[in-house]
Amino acid sequence: MNRARAHPGRIALAIASVGLTIALCPAGTASEGGDEPRLLGSAMLYPRSPEIRPASREPILVLQPTFVHLTGNRWSLARIAEAAETAAAVLAQCSVVIPRIPLHQVEVPERYQDFHVPVSRELARRLPYPKPTVYFVRDTRQRIAFDAEAIGRANSRGRPELQDTVWITEGIRDPGIALAHELVHVLMDSGEHVDVPGNLMRDQTAPENRELTPGQCARLRAAGTAHGLLQTADSRLPQGQAQ
Repeated sequence: MNRARAHPGRIALAIASVGLTIALCPAGTASEGGDEPRLLGSAMLYPRSPEIRPASREPILVLQPTFVHLTGNRWSLARIAEAAETAAAVLAQCSVVIPRIPLHQVEVPERYQDFHVPVSRELARRLPYPKPTVYFVRDTRQRIAFDAEAIGRANSRGRPELQDTVWITEGIRDPGIALAHELVHVLMDSGEHVDVPGNLMRDQTAPENRELTPGQCARLRAAGTAHGLLQTADSRLPQGQAQ
């Protein structure tokens, strides 16, 4: 990613390969301190969701995550946008839509580049973005290393700053499936995996692992709503999103 400051103005950028519209906006106030995270710029992603026709009378729910790209790694805007598109399509089966996603590009000191609980807690305190927050990072320095990690309510009691966050490393395979998988962990507030062929919540991500059972959908909808991570859709949904 370009590490230069965003220039004034607003640029509409269409990525044809994933059918997304991305609005690029100038950075807000950026810290000048050499040891501080520095906001380079922000964008708004508008991932498409398939038309939703709920089989039951359950309301459509809205998920509005915040993405944070820690620049200086191999994540690109296009790769993040494509992951968002895939995740939105997967979650639509539970009548959950993602109409828009703020994406912030942040330059950070070297110690913040990788996920490591002590320093990532400090980073989350310095970057108090709305939850759930997804961080796109270089790698992990956890002793038990995962390419992606989700932290909900149940597993954040000793690290409250990380509650309702997802951390995804640049080496992740199947980024969109992994993103959906980790968001479901946060929404369910559960680290549970299943051994069901084709299920999203298998312990290994794969392109064919996209399905969620009615029971899984019910759990993520109930817990996500109870924790304020999902809201009922209303007339303010962008055109093209099903009601």
